Amino acid sequence: MTTLQDMFDVRGRSVIVTGGASGIGRAYAEVMADNGARVCIFDMNADRLDGVIADMESGGADVWGQVIDVSDRTAMALAFDAVASRHGRIDVVFANAGIDAGPGFLSTEGGRIREGAIDVLDDHHWDRVIEVNLTSVYTTVKHAARHMKTTGGGRIIVTSSIAAQINEAIVGTPYMPAKAGVDHFVRQMAMELGSFGILINCISPGPFMTNIAGGRLKIPADRKAFEAQSLIGRIGDTEDIKGLALYLASPCSSYVTGSQIVIDGGAMHRIK
Repeated sequence: MTTLQDMFDVRGRSVIVTGGASGIGRAYAEVMADNGARVCIFDMNADRLDGVIADMESGGADVWGQVIDVSDRTAMALAFDAVASRHGRIDVVFANAGIDAGPGFLSTEGGRIREGAIDVLDDHHWDRVIEVNLTSVYTTVKHAARHMKTTGGGRIIVTSSIAAQINEAIVGTPYMPAKAGVDHFVRQMAMELGSFGILINCISPGPFMTNIAGGRLKIPADRKAFEAQSLIGRIGDTEDIKGLALYLASPCSSYVTGSQIVIDGGAMHRIK
């Protein structure tokens, strides 16, 4: 008989988490390490990365890190090779790194925001959001697949967003197509990689209290607007996402691929 411990067993798994030094990425790293995985965190903020590693090591975690910008394709290839060399393989990859796209074209009160309008949107800002939130997912999956094919399979979990499936005027415009592209890319990769034993899925959060949106959510009007979307009356905490992350990384989800699993407190049922 398969036990609950067997179903969620990730002990000894070699894990990479991009953007893992804060927010949702840190939650992924913590839940994997707390359940016996060997974790490497990629993050471009060296000080924050050092702090997270120190915190996790104090609790007995097998964790280390690499300072890296996920948009640097050469550095990403080398970083994946370093993990494979140190751990002997790569079993689970969380493609999580992302950036905020700033305000949308409307405020939470319904007023127009000039810098969010398409005709004045900064081209560099558009390019950077697409580069980090979409293109870096391509790079991450590319190198995950390269290593996983040699060892008979693995799991890739991509952080998407409910922004991929809805329209939202108070969120910066580049964010929406970037996340929609992520969802479609994951479905495409599920078709390509399934025969190699590589399962790939999206976690699609709604509003969570993280660094990516932490600044906005400290503004009372913005926080109230996002809380009002939730059917349970609150913004998500990163602890809320750990169970889903463990499920997708473990044997429990061995028949799940190409899925977008929403975790939003029911917000999508209320957003119009």
